[in-house]
Amino acid sequence: MTAESPENVLFVVMDTVRKDHLTPYGYDRPTTPGLDRFADEATVFEQAVAPAPWTLPVHASLFTGMYPSQHGADQENPYLEGATTLAETLSAAGYDTACYSSNAWITPYTHLTDGFADQDNFFEVMPGEFLSGPLAKAWKTMNDSDALRTLADKLVSLGNTAHEYLAGGEGADSKTPAVVDQTIDFIDDSEEFFAFVNLMDAHLPYHPPEEYKERFAPGVDSTDVCQNSKEYNAGAYEIDDDEWEDIRGLYDAEIAHIDDQLTRLFDHLKETGRWDDTMVVVCADHGELHGEHGLYGHEFCLYDPLINVPLMVKHPDLGADRRDDQVELVDLYHTVLDSLGVEGGEPASPGDDAVGLDRTRSLLSADYREFARAANDDPGQRRDGEYAFVEYSRPVVELKQLEEKAASAGIELPEDSRFYSRMRAARRADAKYVRIDRVPDEAYRIDVDPEETENVVDSDDEAVAETEAALAAFEDAIGGAWTDALDTDVSDDSVDQMDDETQDRLRDLGYLE
Repeated sequence: MTAESPENVLFVVMDTVRKDHLTPYGYDRPTTPGLDRFADEATVFEQAVAPAPWTLPVHASLFTGMYPSQHGADQENPYLEGATTLAETLSAAGYDTACYSSNAWITPYTHLTDGFADQDNFFEVMPGEFLSGPLAKAWKTMNDSDALRTLADKLVSLGNTAHEYLAGGEGADSKTPAVVDQTIDFIDDSEEFFAFVNLMDAHLPYHPPEEYKERFAPGVDSTDVCQNSKEYNAGAYEIDDDEWEDIRGLYDAEIAHIDDQLTRLFDHLKETGRWDDTMVVVCADHGELHGEHGLYGHEFCLYDPLINVPLMVKHPDLGADRRDDQVELVDLYHTVLDSLGVEGGEPASPGDDAVGLDRTRSLLSADYREFARAANDDPGQRRDGEYAFVEYSRPVVELKQLEEKAASAGIELPEDSRFYSRMRAARRADAKYVRIDRVPDEAYRIDVDPEETENVVDSDDEAVAETEAALAAFEDAIGGAWTDALDTDVSDDSVDQMDDETQDRLRDLGYLE
């Protein structure tokens, strides 16, 4: 922490926003003029890598400083336990803390909001205040039982399906203005603060406000285009070039709405004199595929449009700059601690794992990525700092929905496919190696093949070999490579093992008949 380090942190995650659809990253459509102005004051990172391609494990990593295999939060274990969060550490240090989100995974029932003194979730099907009560108990009970875990997966699948219908069409209202309003109120009432915001507009389904739709997708009816990625991925629906253009237009409109609301939040900080004393982090947790590699959404792969995410940081120690060196979103945990002068590492509860500040992972430190000086036992620090690591456990919720879409179209999904695979990747600025447990590994020279069209896994490329060796060292440090393929069966309706209260609660919600 320097003498001029800001006393506050505003941390914004633009959920599902890919880097190449943002104006500061060279996009030719004016989706984000506000972020373009923000980039004039911030450091823009060209090579920021997410630790996973979807929300829950990424946010758990942001909040713990751990890789997904370490904190264990994924779809087969969809809650964070046994780890002290960044919010718990900062609350204990005297900071006002708040989390505002419209993402169903960032709620009390997943424990991602543990430690935030104030939190609100605007997800309209399973509201946060309910999920902190009876359904949270039911969820945990089911996931602690192997027999009931897949039932929990089915319930989330049903909840996601309900959300797709209820959040779609003309009745859809973005929750982002309410999230920003509440963030402004919190900041105005705070002395020193850590405010975390997740904005969900760019996540499927895309139903942008009319003003933005007419600007970026004029004449497009959002209810007429494919908004279900599982139908496409299962092979049950084909999307032609014109429809992809309409989908991308709607996606751009959603991003433009995020930008407008972020500009409103930033302007308020400036008008109230809080801007200069606030470190501002803006990133995405992951991106999105729109037909690249024959995929739609953010499942079943680790391609760069998902994991090479936008990251912009405003801090006086960084200044206005563009950087091409590779960084990891895991590093932001340490960057926040470093900016606020908090060492961390003290468990909030007995037995918790708590990661202390390691300045070799702080973007603000002169020792950044000098891992020979690392203070933590970190599996990502077994090689020098040019490597990033990504993990993707089997996505049981999406897989169940994919199977349902395939079955309804008379399609049988091959068991030895990426759909049933776990994946890990090592990435550096010029190369990537992906280990996959059911299909052959993939490797790319992303410096000369940024679209990852040629798999060079069998080549004698030195950069690929070095990256595979870095991945092997990471795997060894984190518990071994994922080489044993998991069972393909992801369904088991073992309702009878649930207690009467749990069954009644889920029946009230319409999950059970």
